[in-house]
Amino acid sequence: MFRLAGVLAAALSLLAGPAGAQEPDAALIDAAKKDGRVAWYTSYVSPQLHEAVKTGFERKYGITVDLLHVRASELEERIRAEQAAGRYLGDVIQHGQASITRLFRAGAVQPHGGVPNAANMIEGQEADAQQMGSLITGYALMVNTNLVKPEDEPKSWRDLLDPKWKGKILADDMRAVGGGAAVFAATMDHPGFGEAFHRDLAKQEPVFTRDIGQSERRVARGEFPIWVPQISVNVLGLKGLPLRFIAPAEGAAYVRLDQAMLRNAPHPAAARLFMNYYLSGENQLRVGAMGLLPVTKGIAEKIPRELRVMEGVKLMGTIHVETQAKYLALAAEIYK
Repeated sequence: MFRLAGVLAAALSLLAGPAGAQEPDAALIDAAKKDGRVAWYTSYVSPQLHEAVKTGFERKYGITVDLLHVRASELEERIRAEQAAGRYLGDVIQHGQASITRLFRAGAVQPHGGVPNAANMIEGQEADAQQMGSLITGYALMVNTNLVKPEDEPKSWRDLLDPKWKGKILADDMRAVGGGAAVFAATMDHPGFGEAFHRDLAKQEPVFTRDIGQSERRVARGEFPIWVPQISVNVLGLKGLPLRFIAPAEGAAYVRLDQAMLRNAPHPAAARLFMNYYLSGENQLRVGAMGLLPVTKGIAEKIPRELRVMEGVKLMGTIHVETQAKYLALAAEIYK
């Protein structure tokens, strides 16, 4: 990724212990080391970030991280099947905020028992006894600069309804959990958009896909002029391609990726220690340097400016547990 290792190293030297960051007590560290390993299940699409987190934690504590990285729907099915069979293999889950809340209500997630750094969350993103944020990712627009003139670039989500884009929009599937669903929820809840906006957008005949990485390349190759939505974490890795990341005037849809402890976690102390590490200054700076928004205090201002993909971008809206199922069903009805 774009000069990431060198820039991140320089930023780490400036970190100097953000206010409120807390080291776990020796008893938790000792118990975690007796556990010896932690099984981390994540639905977030960022292998490079996951490997960096895994390496950082293993280097710091000498505890092995067993990483399972799959799509959201696959992850929930895996957990359901394991727990139904009485096979409790996972310790920590990283998944969308609304989805973890739903899993907690279904009994698949248990209270974590306390994580020191959870006291250092940014305003509006406070932790509770069952879950806490780990990062926030934004979803905006991407255009091919060879195909879209600056004056024609969409400035609003509503500009996607311009007749010139009919049949020319590549989009993440809004009928399944992911970035497309986040955009659907955010625009459903935003004044002036709602269901009418999506029925008009469906007439534009967007082409749905579930392959984010290939979609970015397809737009770069000129197969489509617009990709909806572009995830912020991937922007830095696309430098040098004829692509531009655009935050609409209303703001970016977003998803807070939460972390929680799975029911009957076999390594509960290692799980708590891992969750605490994810919120450490070291790791949250890593998160921010990859184009994401950190969730703990004292980090955002430490991120090198050239890596602040989401700087100045408003957060438009997100998926909520109370409407998640309803909106997925509505999207399936609208985008047949």
